[in-house]
Amino acid sequence: MSETSQKYLNRAQQEALAIAAHTEIDICGRRFGKSFGIVSLRIQRNVLFMPGSTGCFVASSYKQAHTRTLPAALSGLAEFGWKEGVHYVIGKRPPARLGYGKPIIPLNNYDDVVSFFNGSQMMIVSQDVRMSSNSATFDWVIGDEAKGLDFNKLKDETFPANGGTRRYFSDIPWHHGMLFVSDMPVLKSGRWLLNYREKSNPEVIDAIKGLLYERWNIISTWPEGKDRQSRISSLEKLINELRRIAVLYREWSTFENVDVVGLQYIRQMKRDLPPLVFQTSILSRRIERLNNGFYPNFRESLHTYICNNNTPLQDTGFTLSGPGTDYGCLLDGDVDMRSPISIAFDFNANINWLVAGQRDGNKLKIIKSFYVKYERKLRELVDDFCHYYRAHISKEVVFYYDSTALGSNYAVSNDDFASIITEQFNKHGWTVESKFIGKPMRHNEKYTLIDEGFKGTRHLIPMFNKENNEALLIALSMAEVSISPLGFHKNKGGEKLAETEDDPLEYRTDGTDAFDTLYIGNVLYPYTAAGGGIGSSV
Repeated sequence: MSETSQKYLNRAQQEALAIAAHTEIDICGRRFGKSFGIVSLRIQRNVLFMPGSTGCFVASSYKQAHTRTLPAALSGLAEFGWKEGVHYVIGKRPPARLGYGKPIIPLNNYDDVVSFFNGSQMMIVSQDVRMSSNSATFDWVIGDEAKGLDFNKLKDETFPANGGTRRYFSDIPWHHGMLFVSDMPVLKSGRWLLNYREKSNPEVIDAIKGLLYERWNIISTWPEGKDRQSRISSLEKLINELRRIAVLYREWSTFENVDVVGLQYIRQMKRDLPPLVFQTSILSRRIERLNNGFYPNFRESLHTYICNNNTPLQDTGFTLSGPGTDYGCLLDGDVDMRSPISIAFDFNANINWLVAGQRDGNKLKIIKSFYVKYERKLRELVDDFCHYYRAHISKEVVFYYDSTALGSNYAVSNDDFASIITEQFNKHGWTVESKFIGKPMRHNEKYTLIDEGFKGTRHLIPMFNKENNEALLIALSMAEVSISPLGFHKNKGGEKLAETEDDPLEYRTDGTDAFDTLYIGNVLYPYTAAGGGIGSSV
């Protein structure tokens, strides 16, 4: 006798499950239950209703898929009784002894495939792995943490592949369907998700709801008989026809799942999270972007990249314990482990920044940025850097600083910033090459120098590791220009204001000033690394 158990779904999860739209976009707060109440249920539905189908589980990077989104989805399947080795296998051809069904379109390689008992299969497509969806044919698409997906790659590679086997599943409303879930996008690259609000068809959704109610009413009140069953069948056919064209777009806050997470969790997040992160990740509120700023030629599509080293993950294989593993910089594919890392700081009473980079030909790669707030100061900031880059081989940094790092102490104790930074790096066994670049550059000169870099006309082209600089990229896009009798300059007035929910410290100009110093230093005071050590300026 098979065992049954009841699972709780919140109101929003129930609504989305009942509507069962062909295309579904869910912008959800943190701990909403995306993986359990949405993603895993859609995987089950697609597998069961389309046996032998090929689905696509798309992620922005191999690291994201294998450390966050896939383990979460498989954990959700486990909650509903789906067991690895029984209902599915991962990363290998299903053993014959399991007696699995055959897929309609067999695959040649099973390295990144979840194979299910009825022949359905789900390819794990990582956008940072070249040609990972090449020549594929999909029957359905699912993407978690979708705000990080490259929309150009979706429309050029994934969407065309979602043509599927059209002679099969013609009666299934979710054939070629898509599901994307995410918390609220802040960067411009994720706002393609929000465009689906205009593509949604609420009149179709309302019609489905009305027919579902009518169906429920008949089941509840009509006596058994042919008329009852005939009416139910007619309604189900009509509902499925509407589902086939339905586009469901919803923005849900974490409050929708308060019965599960508890009000105390939301209070804790309000206390602990940066205010704007709380606004977007918990309340799912939209944040508007400014049109003109201090970095007018910064283009996220041109000046950001994803570059991961997937070998440690591939060596360990598929595991549900992935999110708890601290790999540090070992998963970063853009770090030269034998060359110095150039660094620059910005100092403030309430927030301190470290921006790290390495030159690569005519590019300055901003490989990662760090910040600490309030009671955590410069020593803790250096500690964070050294812990993250503990696998770095040469353990050398080139420390660029200007006169703001001398004779000041509000971020640390009684010593100046530069001395504290050097001392703390030395404690961790790092060699520091200090490069003093003088007084801070005038804003109009800085603007021109950096803007030429973003244009690619002169100097180094700044390139940002997208996954390692989320707050810095937002701060860059929000930095404004002010005009005064002395000319234009970066508007830094917000740095002295108290932090609010709509104006968090890390999205102000402090981090951009650290980037400015790093860029100016690398352009005007470049270093060479010879024989594994730090050489002289060139």
